[in-house]
Amino acid sequence: MSVYSGPVFDMARQQFDGIADYLDIDIKHRDRLFLPKRAIAVTCPIHRDDGSVAVFQGYRVQHHLSCGPTKGGTRFAASVDMGEVAALAVWMSWKCALTGLPYGGGKGGIAVDTTTLSPRELEALSRRYMQEMIPFVGPDIDVMAPDVGTNEQVMAWFMDTYSVHHGHAVPQIVTGKPLAAGGTAGRREATGRGVVHLIGRAAEEIAMPLLGATAIVQGFGNVGSVAALELAQRGVRVVGVSDHSACYYDPAGLPVAELDAHVREHRCLAGFTTQCTIDPQALLVQPCDILVPAALERVIDADTAARLQCRILAEGANGPTTPDADRVLRERGDDVFVIPDILCNSGGVVVSYFEWVQGIQKIFWEEDEVNRRLLVILDRAFDQVIARARRDRVGHRTAALAIGVDRVLQTKISRGLFP
Repeated sequence: MSVYSGPVFDMARQQFDGIADYLDIDIKHRDRLFLPKRAIAVTCPIHRDDGSVAVFQGYRVQHHLSCGPTKGGTRFAASVDMGEVAALAVWMSWKCALTGLPYGGGKGGIAVDTTTLSPRELEALSRRYMQEMIPFVGPDIDVMAPDVGTNEQVMAWFMDTYSVHHGHAVPQIVTGKPLAAGGTAGRREATGRGVVHLIGRAAEEIAMPLLGATAIVQGFGNVGSVAALELAQRGVRVVGVSDHSACYYDPAGLPVAELDAHVREHRCLAGFTTQCTIDPQALLVQPCDILVPAALERVIDADTAARLQCRILAEGANGPTTPDADRVLRERGDDVFVIPDILCNSGGVVVSYFEWVQGIQKIFWEEDEVNRRLLVILDRAFDQVIARARRDRVGHRTAALAIGVDRVLQTKISRGLFP
């Protein structure tokens, strides 16, 4: 009986099995290649503001350490469980391998609705989680980063808790920190910027001008909001946006900068307007040139995939498209240009790598240098995926996963099995 279960983990396994068949990976390597090296479950009790004690369940999964330490976000959300965290760690492994980073995949989180926590309670829970993780993480073992429900401030608390335990500052234990705590310029915007850069590359491939194109962005958190702003700056008309609280669609275009300002003040889209609202699921199938699912997993199923009216599907989230939906998209041929998640949203981990390197070396780069290096890596990965897809006449997701999985496999084979 496996400790991993749930639809997200099952989806990751299904994807891997398909790639393993495509690569003709020997059966003796498959479980070792897919199953996580280490999974940790911790109990995180905190004092609530009213004096009571609340207990939360936390997790961390380290998929493999064959290429270097594991790397991945920490998610605070009610849906978090071991299966979801394991799947995200697996995807992170293929993402790091695809982009050539010296990491294995890691992921962690706490099952909590952060809207029920006061600022003091959030700090207490963040610090307790890191305290419980100290025996299992480190700059050369597992490096944390933000994800859904966490941010620069949470990373600063993580870093401080770890540093206090060791008696000196250890900024490289987390990435996505504030600049004042050893973060790097451009990290917060990196994922969204990377999404838009790759949209530009995809648009070139299909000869579609960005100026005057239309876009829908599902999820208006860190990734989605930055992507929407960057698209607008490139002359794209953003016609739809959504988050967990509200969903807006207007074919004439939405005021992205005003929406971003509203979210910064109120922490969600709700209350921006009572007009142009639409059902969140219906938003995905409205006419647009560019669709950016930047929320959570499994939002595009087979039925939705058949009704998509976009020309470019840019997966800002991890695992937004189910395997059944993938089959539908393949049957549609060149109708939809898919930028798969492990490529499309890899900008965040690339700049996290830069932050980690800068923290180790104690030498910091200007934001222009960070962005220049980011685009070099994204362009290289994009070119490799497109070349592999054309050579083998496969979809972009198959090509991207094949490159990532095969690189991890070759590393494991070359290192051997101890003892």
